[in-house]
Amino acid sequence: MSIETKLYDYELPQELIAQTPLVNREESRLMVIHRDTGAIEHRRFSDIVEYVRSGDLFVVNDTRVFPARLFVKKKTGARIELLLLKPVDEPNGLWRALARPGRRLDIGTELFHDTHELPFCRMIEKHEAGEWTIEATPRPLIPFLETHGIVPLPPYIKNTIPDPNRYQTVYATRNGSAAAPTAGLHFTPPLISRVENAGARFANVTLHIGLDTFKPVSTDLIEDHKMHSEIYYVPDETALSASEAARKGRVVAVGTTAVRALESWAADREPDSAVSGSSGETRLFIFKREQFKAVDVMITNFHLPRSTLLILVSAFAGLELTRRAYEEAVKERYRFYSFGDAMLIL
Repeated sequence: MSIETKLYDYELPQELIAQTPLVNREESRLMVIHRDTGAIEHRRFSDIVEYVRSGDLFVVNDTRVFPARLFVKKKTGARIELLLLKPVDEPNGLWRALARPGRRLDIGTELFHDTHELPFCRMIEKHEAGEWTIEATPRPLIPFLETHGIVPLPPYIKNTIPDPNRYQTVYATRNGSAAAPTAGLHFTPPLISRVENAGARFANVTLHIGLDTFKPVSTDLIEDHKMHSEIYYVPDETALSASEAARKGRVVAVGTTAVRALESWAADREPDSAVSGSSGETRLFIFKREQFKAVDVMITNFHLPRSTLLILVSAFAGLELTRRAYEEAVKERYRFYSFGDAMLIL
């Protein structure tokens, strides 16, 4: 059955888009949704401990946002903004990047950085929606970006933040993401300890977030949408812990990216094979309830209209309940998007 994308639209007053993070991460508000009854509660994120069951496994995405935004210029002096998305062939300097304004660029164009005598990069191949394959001169590129790049914030955040680490989770360790897994921004080390003391364990997956985080679905029917690929990694120990939690507790995915990593692993797994992790590129687009095979509980933020993230959440909680929850969030003046409040779906 075809599903119209317009069903995932909603009206949001601009003032509800959180422009700055709270000083205390765990003091965000928490909307708790009970799928079995349809009940909705309004709590604080620190209250999440009250919903922990012994044997629960909290799975977090340990990706780290690298300083992927860089300002360079052409020989003419014209300024170009690059957003480095992911490596294509890192040893040879090949990266996928967004370039703006792209109309000023041609294949072979060289771009320069003020700190670098040689051309910073050369434009190799043009793709859709302003994306390019570039050949960068600094190799490896990440150390150069760590010194000269800027941590990219989503386009709906107009303010700068004095501490870039506030757009990182406290457990971020693996460089490679163009955006933060924002559901995890609410956790602090003391809160993680309290969750563990309540009987839960934590495990890591990695999914490096790419372009689709910011892009609304533009097709009329959601099943016609094509996902960009994103790199994911589920370690063997996380796979084993998730399999055990499926028998003895619940798998609690912290964020939609943790969901996609786990469900990509579950979709690739042979039913009767030994339990092991997996890695690779995923284009998994979750829009139906029956696609969930690994996740029992989800923690997530409030997402943009028509986004693949809102569609995923609606598949998990049910479209009507999700729509009602979002209406309630607007009415109760929740803070939306990356620096906003959270939702616990039981």
